[in-house]
Amino acid sequence: MKITIKKGDILAVLSKIQGLTSRKSNLAITENALLTTTDQGITLMATDLETGIEGSYPAVVNKPGGIAISARKMYEIVREFPKDEIEINEIENKWIEIGNADVQYHIVGMDPEEFPENPQVDEITLFEMASSFLKRMIEKSAMIGGATDDKRAHITGVLLERIEKDDQINARMVSTDGSRLSTFDYAFDPEVNVPEFEKVIIPKKGLLEVAKFLSLEGIVQVGIQKTYFVVKKEAETVIIRLLEGEFPEYSEIIKKEVGMDVALNRADFTMMLKRMSILSSENYKGAVFDFSNDRITVSATNPEIGESKEDMAIEFQRDPVKVAFNPKYFIEILNAVETEKVVINIVNEEKPCVIEGENDNTYRGVIMPMRI
Repeated sequence: MKITIKKGDILAVLSKIQGLTSRKSNLAITENALLTTTDQGITLMATDLETGIEGSYPAVVNKPGGIAISARKMYEIVREFPKDEIEINEIENKWIEIGNADVQYHIVGMDPEEFPENPQVDEITLFEMASSFLKRMIEKSAMIGGATDDKRAHITGVLLERIEKDDQINARMVSTDGSRLSTFDYAFDPEVNVPEFEKVIIPKKGLLEVAKFLSLEGIVQVGIQKTYFVVKKEAETVIIRLLEGEFPEYSEIIKKEVGMDVALNRADFTMMLKRMSILSSENYKGAVFDFSNDRITVSATNPEIGESKEDMAIEFQRDPVKVAFNPKYFIEILNAVETEKVVINIVNEEKPCVIEGENDNTYRGVIMPMRI
């Protein structure tokens, strides 16, 4: 194999696959990127055996073939290379020469025949989504992460389901870690044909890899084929192996109770909670939220450090509610809300708190109360 590539054509994708190729698997070759020549240029593949990425990029092909090379070292070489054009040449015994007349690297590669194949998804039925909206859905859903040693599918994954109501079809992502939950809805244009599909659970870490390839403009194609979730762009395709398991029934948890809404300025409330979380520690994570007489008072007590308290004027004329929450969970959900005002549906010290933007039902966050 002998090719010439341009730094600007390959650097971005090499950067984006680093998270994938740095994950440990039972195959050492997954730390490599596979480059294969085509009639139009090259195909680049990377996988961690759960998520696979394949993209097509321009190149001058002097000699066809394929190589498997350390994704990390190739990225570092391309990133620091002083010229735009870079020659890649396989010489002998899997040794790969990278550079030009002035700068040269000799890197040992691996047998490309050992590289795992991505599943074939040629016959999958795809539907279109706005790239920016899918990116937002993923980022707001996958932000909720469970314990690193938790293997339950509903903790390590995100539920994706198709919801049809009153002639409106939505795609919804739902994520939880047991203490909090979020939902994000995407309303399809009536002209888009969205095929029916079963509820599926997609690994959060795979979705985060997808988000790296999504821009804030344009359209992407999305599909589900048996045990895979697929996202296709013009140059790249990402394929994620679905998780097996059941996602808990969540409809009652996200339900708002009539007459229990409290509206606050999102930015002011976020800064208040940041100040109240300064004294938190591993052993003392909670703060007490006291709703009464048109005020909310948030107080935190940490015997190891000290105490803090702050209040804010709100509209609240009903029986007082005193409940404990983890303020950092609250802050993360507030950061996911995109409106100036946030609406908190607070009932009592036992029921979960439902949070969403004012006049915006696309995103909804839920936090379970802590024991005071």
